[in-house]
Amino acid sequence: MNKSILLIPRLQIHNANALSSPHTIGFPAMTAWLGAVHALQRKLQLFDKFNNDHDELEFLSVAVVCHQINLHTHKGASDYTYSIIGTGNPLDKTGKRPSFIEEARCDLVVSLLIEYETDDDGMLEDHVNDLLQGHMKMAGGDIIKCPPVERRQLNDHADLKALMGRVMPGHCLIERRDLMKQAMETGMDAIDALLEYLKVTHKCEVDKSNNVTWVASRKEKGWIVPIATGFHGISEPGFAEHQRDSNTPHRFAESIVTLGEFVMPYRIDDIDNILWRYHTDLEQNLYLCQQCKPFNQY
Repeated sequence: MNKSILLIPRLQIHNANALSSPHTIGFPAMTAWLGAVHALQRKLQLFDKFNNDHDELEFLSVAVVCHQINLHTHKGASDYTYSIIGTGNPLDKTGKRPSFIEEARCDLVVSLLIEYETDDDGMLEDHVNDLLQGHMKMAGGDIIKCPPVERRQLNDHADLKALMGRVMPGHCLIERRDLMKQAMETGMDAIDALLEYLKVTHKCEVDKSNNVTWVASRKEKGWIVPIATGFHGISEPGFAEHQRDSNTPHRFAESIVTLGEFVMPYRIDDIDNILWRYHTDLEQNLYLCQQCKPFNQY
């Protein structure tokens, strides 16, 4: 095993971006978490240029454990669907509400497990604590509270179980792309395959005494959810007017949505089952967040 893990425990985040893709609202996308950790690494490396406390720092992969989430939605007593709770923006000069794009937001408590490599990590915790308690954002939200980070060394199974116990109770987000693949091999398109595992089927059962019981079920057991895991390029790389970085080629892309699952940490026997890292497939124009090792214990 022999992995160095930086544990950011029970990070309280306010108004995180819950619009995880153009099609789904809920837990922030994996691209948001890996992007936040990448931004943290860049800030640490910039800090090191002037302090020389540790060199060649690299964050290799990230695991996300959700402890609590409060999605900003509302459903009235007679409503069929949920509505997004928007912000009360100031009135414009005509006395009317200004037009704005509704954004789904959520408050959540998460723990991040970051696999890292560095030549000298003596001051790593102090630097990370300073950055997280400053003006840094996570998944588009504001960090309200950040307990001190911890360094963990995983050398054997006992170290892993101690770490998993540290993030209990909670739910680790893993990828279940295998379910999508299985359904699409039967002839379904992607959206039908996604909905096949998300829909809840209600069945009526009548016993000998004519008592009616309704039973709800889903195709696959477990807490299956849609997740956004990357982007698919739909244009050739080039340069666009007013693009943010004038030195990096720009391309238009669409979000990639697949299935994921939340599992309890005590079920994890290999840390690679919950760690996510970047993966690019330039031949297929794919920019993905993928797990280091698939997880399936059913």
